[in-house]
Amino acid sequence: MPEANEATWLPLHRLTAEQKMRRVGVEIEYTGITAQTSVELIQAYFGGNLEEKNSLEFAVVDTRLGKFKLELDADMMKSLAAKKAAKQTENTATDESLSDTAADLLIEAAKQFVPWEVVTPPIPFDQLSTLVPFINAMRKTGALGTRHALHHAFGVHLNPELPDHQPATIVKYLQAFFCLYEWIVKKEDIDTARKLSPYINHFGKDYILLVISPEYRPSLSELIDDYLRFNPTRNRSLDMLPLFTYLDEARVRGTVDDARVNGRPTFHYRLPNCDIDNPDWNITLPWFLWLEVEKLVVDEKKLAHLCTAFQQELARLSHPFENRWVDFLEQELTMNAT
Repeated sequence: MPEANEATWLPLHRLTAEQKMRRVGVEIEYTGITAQTSVELIQAYFGGNLEEKNSLEFAVVDTRLGKFKLELDADMMKSLAAKKAAKQTENTATDESLSDTAADLLIEAAKQFVPWEVVTPPIPFDQLSTLVPFINAMRKTGALGTRHALHHAFGVHLNPELPDHQPATIVKYLQAFFCLYEWIVKKEDIDTARKLSPYINHFGKDYILLVISPEYRPSLSELIDDYLRFNPTRNRSLDMLPLFTYLDEARVRGTVDDARVNGRPTFHYRLPNCDIDNPDWNITLPWFLWLEVEKLVVDEKKLAHLCTAFQQELARLSHPFENRWVDFLEQELTMNAT
């Protein structure tokens, strides 16, 4: 990875079609420190005021970057905590099938196995480096990540805003990501628990071949329909459903009935580990690897070359069992950097 300085944090295409700095939202999954400690760290580095929704969902508002969210990443537990909070507020009876004591025990047990998740506001690309000292502070206070235990399939999700919403632009990002995916996996050293989980399933060969074909020039509706035909799920290494819901919600909702899918003008890059307890790790690794995708998108000649080469590589029966493509990319990207 390159040295972390101001220039290396920014892609060539830094602005949106409205000439505003592109932004990225970051989701960090971890355990090992309490919600109170997490909130205190957010306030120490970014300011803001605490709003408590229930015992598992918090917000820190009016920070210098915007609204941070902190929540236990489990829908059932959050629903249970919300019911308890409603009872305390309205003084009504809880669900008769579950006592307060049982609810408390379930919630406390969940905290041992389910990660806390800090969700940042959309951060301008040129301010993303402000997360580095915050993440270092989380580690120093005891935050634990992907590799601490076998059941910790924790990740960092990046939600980078697109420079524009033209279908040709979106296709180029998909092509660049597909070409670089195996190299990124090697550099990230994706944890075994995460590989075995369904959350970051990669795309099927048939869809990859469709997208990297030089003849693939879909309209937006065709692009979305093709994606939904092959990938009617959130569980992809580069989840496109938030973007496509933002661009054409009715089309997506007609195929995917999942309330967790929320439209926003970003990719949902789910692949990276959260290696937060590793002193050599920070947001720099997943972000700089994503920037390799950004570099390839704007180098149309290199992108076309790699798409053609990758088509040929995928035709080889031994491709899944060899590292030849990763070795080839190492040479290509090294030449590109010199």
